[in-house]
Amino acid sequence: MATDPYAAPRSRVADVPARGEDGQFNPEGETVPAGNGWKWITDGWELFRRQPGVWILMIVVFLLISFLIALIPIVGSIASNLLWPVFAGGFMLGCHELARGGELQLGHLFAGFRDQFGKLALLGVLYLVALIVIVFVAFAVTGLGFGALFGGGGRAGGLGYMSILLATLVALALIVPVAMAFWFAPALVVLNDMGIGDSLKASFAACLKNIVPFLVYGVILIGLAIVASIPIFLGWLVLGPVLAASMYAAYRDIYYLR
Repeated sequence: MATDPYAAPRSRVADVPARGEDGQFNPEGETVPAGNGWKWITDGWELFRRQPGVWILMIVVFLLISFLIALIPIVGSIASNLLWPVFAGGFMLGCHELARGGELQLGHLFAGFRDQFGKLALLGVLYLVALIVIVFVAFAVTGLGFGALFGGGGRAGGLGYMSILLATLVALALIVPVAMAFWFAPALVVLNDMGIGDSLKASFAACLKNIVPFLVYGVILIGLAIVASIPIFLGWLVLGPVLAASMYAAYRDIYYLR
């Protein structure tokens, strides 16, 4: 059938087949052009435009749940880190359903609790452990005691502040590879039934070979985040869903052969 040369271009996520239908999944991931970092965002926007009302409702409910969990002392912080992969898995399942021509529903937000919950929760446990290890390593490397961080030990002078700054920089450097390992892991678990170790390795490898497009992606997101935060953070009602959908778009772009 002839193709209309005057037709509007279509995003590739519009043609995403259902799970297991295309047989072209590449667990090692591909290296994509730098400009694809911007394309992930535009593809995410296209997914958002299909059902903006449901997307906004999902993000509002998610933020409300996150706020209520955060109100619980100590336990709330732990729960937030444990459950984020579960919610991320739900968002990925919702994106996949929407991309294959189905409808996004509020229930997709909780889909991770019934689909691969054990694996997703374990990802949360490993993520929390990684954060704890990073904090201890950062403090050990800089020789900074916890008392200095919370104002104790009489180290409020310039040396104490420099140590805190150095510990923060060390922690940020260590969190990058952790973020790379967990970035695509929820999607790989719920959409490809990968094991925990395999999903973490595949995510890290894919991010590593696509550092340049991720830099483009990150810089653009920083700019969008500043704009979204200006009207009392209301812009996040749109940017939040677009960010989630862009993660799915990046997953499809990197892991599926073209």
